[in-house]
Parts: sequence; structure tokens; C-alpha cells
Amino acid sequence: MSEPWKSSKWFVSPWNYLEETREDFSFAKNIKIHDVTLRDGEQQAGVMFTKDEKIRIAEKLAEAGVHRIEAGMPAVSKDDEDAIKQIVKMNLGPEIFAFARCMVDDVKRAVDCGVKGVVMEIPSSEHIIEYAYRWPLAKAIDLSIKATQYAKEQGLYTVFFPIDSTRADMNWYLDLIEKIATEGHMDALVMVDTFGVLSPHATAQFVKRTKERIKKPLETHFHSDFGMGVANTLVALASGAEVAHTTVMGIGERAGNTCMEETVLALLTMYGVDVGLNYDRLYELSKLVLEGARQSIPTNRPVAGDLLFSVESGIIASWVKNSGAEHILEVFPYHWELVGQKPAEIVMGKSSGIDSVTQWAEKLGIQFTEAQANEMVQEVKSAAIEKKRLLTDDEFREIAHRVMERG
Repeated sequence: MSEPWKSSKWFVSPWNYLEETREDFSFAKNIKIHDVTLRDGEQQAGVMFTKDEKIRIAEKLAEAGVHRIEAGMPAVSKDDEDAIKQIVKMNLGPEIFAFARCMVDDVKRAVDCGVKGVVMEIPSSEHIIEYAYRWPLAKAIDLSIKATQYAKEQGLYTVFFPIDSTRADMNWYLDLIEKIATEGHMDALVMVDTFGVLSPHATAQFVKRTKERIKKPLETHFHSDFGMGVANTLVALASGAEVAHTTVMGIGERAGNTCMEETVLALLTMYGVDVGLNYDRLYELSKLVLEGARQSIPTNRPVAGDLLFSVESGIIASWVKNSGAEHILEVFPYHWELVGQKPAEIVMGKSSGIDSVTQWAEKLGIQFTEAQANEMVQEVKSAAIEKKRLLTDDEFREIAHRVMERG
């Protein structure tokens, strides 16, 4: 690699690597990906993974090199508990965590599953405790202290998960966390944007203020209600957070969680931070999760979109032809092989041009004149408009033969 912004697998902006761009970065030496697809991802309305699907997804997460898998919440159902136990027994490589409410009984269930650690939710805004939980503040504090102390006694790596922290008063929130951490136990703190309401600029301040008061490793858990999950996670990691909570394809509650594949690709290509994943497994992993979730996605979605590397525009088709394999990154910001996607292809539709048609005709072994090629372009456009979709090989062949017969 001659320059960090350009390699055989990606070509991004050199501006990302200007000294003045990077001067305030403080990335941790070893950033971990904590995947919550099997827990928070399944909280998306209409998504339900069977036990077998959870196990297969866990296997694929491990193959992709994810560092931690939050395998579920044992209290949800017997199936969830059994799936977590089975995933632990398989010894796949990643650390296996469970999710728990701030209750001793939930922690006991996590202990019974044999997990490495527990992510423990703790309400952290005054209003959510009063209106959503309908608890007195003393109850929230007491339950949290008892549950985290019990987790420590059981040898679990205990991660505080303060719900709705980004809508709390900053000082009130930090006072609460400090009190629970001092009287209870905390190995790490998750900065949680439960409702996706934090801006990237506020994220940097969130990390800074938290680090000033809480001397524990920081993790991120950002939702995407305003589409900021990935951006906020990148800012938090650049500010010193050590662990990113993500889901495959960004599935999750409401508008979803921070998308794992988008986050790790951005870290690798735009920030020069390799988190050690097997990036060529991302497409396969995404497809498995989408299948289990019974969800469809836009065809141009990063990493997993079915038409991500398909080129319809006549202008871009000319770029593909002129660039060739050696310079294909003049056309795409990253190579399909990087994420295990299908190779680039020229497709035929309303926006196709002369280079598209000539490449297809040559592929099908059709001999033609320039005038015939121009006539094919017009017929392709008309057929695509009529059908409101891309054309198949057979449909193009029929058009080409019809034009040739007229010629």
C-alpha cells in the first residue's frame, strides 16, 4: 500500500489523512466489536430468530472475527436461554455476553448460561425512571447496586448500560453512575444513546465529559433514529472509546442500531484502523442475518445490496470499460472482494448507453454495426421504461436480433 487512502481494495479521500484532520484522534490500540444482533437486533418489530438461526448467526459472527457476541437475554424465554448456553458451549472464539436488567435474578440466569460477561441495563435519566419505569429513584439505585455487586461476586465482567443517558442532565447522569459504580461494581461503562438523539458534535463532548469523571473503559451503543449511529460511533471511537456495540445490517429497535459492516469498513478505509475482522465474510454474514430476520433491504445498501456493484448508467459503464480491472477503483470506493460481494457487472436498463449495449452484444457474440448499436440503445430504453425494471439476457438478445433482422 503506497498511501493509506488507496490500496488494491479501496480508494477513499486523501483528506481523511491530513495531519490537521487527525490531530485530535485518540483511537484505542485494540478496538473491539461487541455485536448485539442476537439481542437488540431481534428487538426490531417483526424480527424473530429461532434457536438454530441464532446458533448459525453466532457461528458466522465468529468466522467474521467479531470479538464479542451478546447472545441474548436469558430472561426473555427458555429458547433464548438455551441458545445462549449452546453458543457458550460451542467455544467459537469470541467472548460471549448476556444482557440483564438491574435485577439479581437476571444476573443469576446469566451466570447459569456460563457467559463471560453481562451487560446490565440501568435507567439513567430522571424522567425515564419516573415516567417509564414508575420507580422512585432510590429503587433504581438500590437494585443496580445489588445486581452489580452480585455480578462481581460471580466473576462476571460487568458492563453498565445506562438507558437514556443522552437525554439526561449531564451532571445528574454522571453523579448517578459514579454512585452506583462506587457502591456497586462496574468494569466498563457503555455510553448509550437509546433513542438515537445525539449529534456527532455532541458525541465528542459526551466522551470527554464522561472520561473526566469515570475512569473505566468506555463502550458505545448508539441507535439510528436520525441516521447518526455509525457517525456517532466513529466519533466516539476517535475520542477514545474502546468497544463498539453494533448489529449486522443495523437491525434493531425502531430505526435500528449502529451498522457493524459500515462502521468497520469506515474505520479500515477512512481512518486506517483495522479492527481485525475478516472483512470478506461481511456479505455472507449480512445475507444470513437478513434471511433469518425475514427482512429485505434496498438494492444499493452498503456491503449487502444486491445491485451495489451493478452499473446501469451509460456514463459509468464507459468508465468501467475504460478503467479495466487494473484501475476499477476509479469507479468504486472499495472492491467487491473486500467484503465478499459479487463482481461488478454492467446491467441493462433505461439509463444504459452505447458502451453498455456494445459490451452486452459482444458478450453474447452478436456482430453489429454502429448504427445498429445505436438502435439497440433506443429499444433497450423503451423496453426498460415499459417493464419498469432491468432487462434480462434473453430480453436483450431478442431486441438485438430484432434490430439485426431489420438491418
